[in-house]
Amino acid sequence: MIAQPLTVLDDHYQELSIDGKDVIQGLNQTPKTLSPKYFYDDHGSQLFEKICELPEYYPTRTEAWILQQYADEIAEITSCCELIELGSGSSTKTQLLLDAYQKIADSCRYLPIDVSGGILKTSVLQLQEKYPDFLIHGLLGTYEQALVHLESNYLQSRMLFFLGSSLGNFNPEKCDSFLNQLSRTLQPGDYFLLGVDLQKPKDILEAAYNDSQEVTAAFNLNMLSHLNWRFQGNFDINLFRHQAIYNEFDNQIEMYLHCQKSHWVSLKSLDLEVFFEVGESILTEISRKFDLATMQKQLEEKGLKTLKTWTDEKGWFGLILCQVK
Repeated sequence: MIAQPLTVLDDHYQELSIDGKDVIQGLNQTPKTLSPKYFYDDHGSQLFEKICELPEYYPTRTEAWILQQYADEIAEITSCCELIELGSGSSTKTQLLLDAYQKIADSCRYLPIDVSGGILKTSVLQLQEKYPDFLIHGLLGTYEQALVHLESNYLQSRMLFFLGSSLGNFNPEKCDSFLNQLSRTLQPGDYFLLGVDLQKPKDILEAAYNDSQEVTAAFNLNMLSHLNWRFQGNFDINLFRHQAIYNEFDNQIEMYLHCQKSHWVSLKSLDLEVFFEVGESILTEISRKFDLATMQKQLEEKGLKTLKTWTDEKGWFGLILCQVK
């Protein structure tokens, strides 16, 4: 079932539409691709929370360590402002920031944005109970939809933040387009806090995306189940196999679903039928690994001046705080 456009579900929660045009385009091209946003139905979000706890998966705990050390400093630099998070998920790490802002202001406004309705609604209600003096309102939709919505609903000075190195899911062209849209959404004086996964040895990276418990495999395959539910599809997940590899030339993890048997797939809501050859693959995600100095230069070109950066002791992950010129 396709989500209905911008429907107010309750006082804390709005839904933005997902029309599936990107699915039609991605499955009709060679090689086939799907957007990583389709990882995140409710079950996919639960699986990702499990991934974040795996011993091989370093990004979440490393970024959380940086926030534990420096959230107070971030709040001191920006002062009280509207807090907007892209891809909020369960907002677990975000609470480190909310705790810091609670120390400097009696009330703040927090807007979590995610494509998974169940986890978004649950986290909003839990956070509203934990932070009763904060104004919390969730938006269900994609990053692009949310930025358009925010651009036309400017309330006060803002800090928009994008944690977890989700920027790495965009190829260079989409990354450039996203940063252009973001710079249009923010006003002079607003802030942008970005989490980026940094370049490191191949064995560490591939282990993080091919975990021994195969939770990441289940997460990847669940994308097909999500498409079945959302678009009345008939993907058989038993006919696909997960693999993640590190492309050292492009400095990116690439996640694939490999077809094990030739067959047809139908997505009725999209009026789409697709044939899969045995051995054919769907690219479901890239996760680019960044150089901190290069990323700062790219942000500077978009009018986002770096105020400060923080990393962990190993230099595996970085946070960049920028301000619009």
